[in-house]
Amino acid sequence: MRFLSLLPLLAGALVATPALAQHHPAPPSTPADTARQAMPGMNHAGHNMPGMNHGATMENGSMENGGMENMSHAYSRNLLMNRNGSGTAWNPDNTPMYMWMHHKGAWMIMNHGAITPRFTSQNIGRKNGQRGGSTFDAPNWFMTMAQRNIGQKGLLNFTAMLSLDPLTEGGNGYPLLFQSGEAYKGQPLVDRQHPHDLFSSLSVGYTHAFSKDVDLSLYVGYPGEPAIGPVAFMHRISAMPNPDAALGHHWQDATHITFGVATLGLRYKQFKLEGSNFTGREPDEHRYNFDKPRADSWAGRLNWNPTPALALQVSRAFIKSPEQLAPDEDVKRTTASIIQSSQWGEYRYITSALVWGMNQHVQGGHTDKASHSVLAETNVQLGKPAVYGRYEFVQKSDEELQIVRSDTPTGTHPTFNVHALTMGANYRVAQVAKIDFTLGAQATVYRPEEAIRGFYGSTPVSGQVYLRLNPSLMRMGKM
Repeated sequence: MRFLSLLPLLAGALVATPALAQHHPAPPSTPADTARQAMPGMNHAGHNMPGMNHGATMENGSMENGGMENMSHAYSRNLLMNRNGSGTAWNPDNTPMYMWMHHKGAWMIMNHGAITPRFTSQNIGRKNGQRGGSTFDAPNWFMTMAQRNIGQKGLLNFTAMLSLDPLTEGGNGYPLLFQSGEAYKGQPLVDRQHPHDLFSSLSVGYTHAFSKDVDLSLYVGYPGEPAIGPVAFMHRISAMPNPDAALGHHWQDATHITFGVATLGLRYKQFKLEGSNFTGREPDEHRYNFDKPRADSWAGRLNWNPTPALALQVSRAFIKSPEQLAPDEDVKRTTASIIQSSQWGEYRYITSALVWGMNQHVQGGHTDKASHSVLAETNVQLGKPAVYGRYEFVQKSDEELQIVRSDTPTGTHPTFNVHALTMGANYRVAQVAKIDFTLGAQATVYRPEEAIRGFYGSTPVSGQVYLRLNPSLMRMGKM
């Protein structure tokens, strides 16, 4: 119930931000050379980026007198702003953007975020001491990005992301059946999603454009996100309606908050090759501080956007001692993903993601058998209403789930298969001060392996109702 007393503060944060998003005329600039593609559902609206005409207007964040010239990707002057994801990861160019934007002199400033007050109940009707729980809470995050052109070839970006999860969720996070990862008060978090740190991202990036087809970028974050996995779940539009983290979070995108990261990226047309040096240890339970940077882990990622509707990536990482309670254990992580986005009108789109992640634990020079996770999710927005779903498969060990069975041989850690299917719907009930108020509900059915059903039940069911507050969709006016 702690989140109830914080709602005025959270709502105030969202309401106050649009007040900053008033028009500040940008300096005149030279028209770019050629037009990019038109964005579906908009009138001639490919966010200049190159090719936008002067005199353009935008309903959510004024853009006039050549201001469109600065509306580029955070790490390339020659890519669409819609491709922005989390860290340096790519979304499809067709991705709808929920944000407030304005210009301050030469700077373009973008504000994103979401607050989701809700009631969630995990394993409804549980009995005989089976696992589960329920709570009122409010997962949330807020992000500001500021960027400007430097000379004829350079682009400078600053990003800050904050979360009040430590206040609205408490130190041990929120109940989420079969979730695992990180620790609290010396104990592993099991069947709970950990809260995110107050300072979830503080990063700076500089990109030099050698030509329209070739960029070299340097990204440094403390904290930040290394080049591992797809766009993190909270920044994927396909995951936007679902307040819960993915069960495969620690197989796919858990490194999105890393205290110390440097990434070098080289883009050639629609390809980008990246390498990161970063801190392998996950954030500790002290959510208001800055953890010690270690620079002990490495990752590489190849991104490819073959069409405006698709973003693909593969990545491989060696993560040094990620878990506080297993300091001698390293992880080799491999991921691959496809993100899709198509629009056909205002607030009318379909977005999907298919994500695979694999962990191999390494201890004393020995590499354990790999464990896998798969996520498939879709979000269909039909004006005010939306329907969405998420299927997950994940393999979790008895150690991760803190399950003790008498028939398990000493020194072994069997893995158990878990399936989960979530279906939900929501409806935008109001728009106030460029904030969407969306009421929704969802239910999840789990199917764990028979060996662990005594702890959870054969088909545990969870459900929740929520009210999400987030910036309205950015709309482009006639060109």
